[in-house]
Amino acid sequence: MSQRQLELTLPRVRARELGVPLGRFKPGRYNAITDVEGVLVGHCTIIRGEGPLRPGHGPVRTGVTAILPNNGNIFMERMNGGGFVLNGAGEVSGMTQLMEWGLVETPLMLTNTMAVGAVSDGVARYLVDRYPGIGDEHDVIIPIVGECDDSWLNDVSGRHVRDLHVLEAINNAKSGPVAEGNVGGGTGMVTCDFKGGIGTSSRKLPEALGGYTLGVLVMSNFGKMHNLRVGGLPVGEVLAEKFKDIPKRGQSYGSIIAVVATDAPLLSHQINRLCKRVSLGIGRVGSYAAHGSGEIIVGFSTANIIPRRTQKMVYKLKILLDQRLDPLYEAVMEATEEAILNAMCMAEPMKGINDNYCPALPLDEVRRFVDACRPIFASVKKRPQQSSAPASREKPVDADKEGEVRLAEALPTAVRGAEGIPYPTRPAPDEAEGSAPGGSSDT
Repeated sequence: MSQRQLELTLPRVRARELGVPLGRFKPGRYNAITDVEGVLVGHCTIIRGEGPLRPGHGPVRTGVTAILPNNGNIFMERMNGGGFVLNGAGEVSGMTQLMEWGLVETPLMLTNTMAVGAVSDGVARYLVDRYPGIGDEHDVIIPIVGECDDSWLNDVSGRHVRDLHVLEAINNAKSGPVAEGNVGGGTGMVTCDFKGGIGTSSRKLPEALGGYTLGVLVMSNFGKMHNLRVGGLPVGEVLAEKFKDIPKRGQSYGSIIAVVATDAPLLSHQINRLCKRVSLGIGRVGSYAAHGSGEIIVGFSTANIIPRRTQKMVYKLKILLDQRLDPLYEAVMEATEEAILNAMCMAEPMKGINDNYCPALPLDEVRRFVDACRPIFASVKKRPQQSSAPASREKPVDADKEGEVRLAEALPTAVRGAEGIPYPTRPAPDEAEGSAPGGSSDT
């Protein structure tokens, strides 16, 4: 049996089922962005034609993915949002206003580079039909649409995405498990010279760390095979030799668009900071954010609703203290890495324009790497905690220990601001006599 035939017969599974080490926080119920309550995801996949490229005719390997916050009612009940651009050789339309206002007010859409205008127009039509007051009673809208270049497999210049595909993706949006791999906007995408596409993952923080849920969805289309890391293992360096004779896209490094959702009560600047940490997860898989690559991240929090229509002059927000962001930073890095690997693990091999062939990540090889390292992982997990410091001084009671701390012990932090200045900074009145400034004794 040939390698290609073997790829087609073996079942695809998500990265976690291969035993890949994927961090310390647990995933949500579906291990998907839809674990964040109210977030819906839908796809429209367009696959037709084979053989030589005929611009405008095919072959077609593309589609649209829709992420709908707030159960789709995001126009009237907006949410705090933000983003980050690691390298800007790509586009998310609507991001300028998103960064200025800090608000998400449209569905978030993913597609190919040449279809951004068509998808934006399709979302605009959908919203105008649903809310006829747009442009008169209400402000105009700028849909959020992210893109990656799928021209290795797809007739990208043929612009095959239409309004009906946009509507199909939006109407298909639902909670629960999310289809991954060769679906929606990820249909024609490539990651580290293997088939990429749509991937998602989530993390649920322990109650002692807030109990918040965070999810990431990626449209993954970046990288070179020799840089690929799977759970920190240099899988790509070995596979590059095995796949050295298979033609690869040579002119493009590719891009990745990531969408982050969380129910943690974050302001826009905090979401921006969260989105920055997504870059660390992308780097874990092997990206170095090449000159021609676009690593763009968009995020939103579902915790606060900012109504479009209100008689009040102010509205109240719940806000997470900045000092409590660290667990979310770690969680979003883990979820991003797993989302990218899920996209690769679930994607099947694909042949596109001019018979360009993109193999699937060989899961049997990944299993072999993981199994070889399993004794190391096991010994790390079983190793007892050792410290030369007295037990009472090892960690504060609210230390980040993934749930080992009881909720009643998760006290507010004892530092002020980013500088970590201890407080009180002046001695209490009854300590002033005989003490130096700051409360330390002269004796």
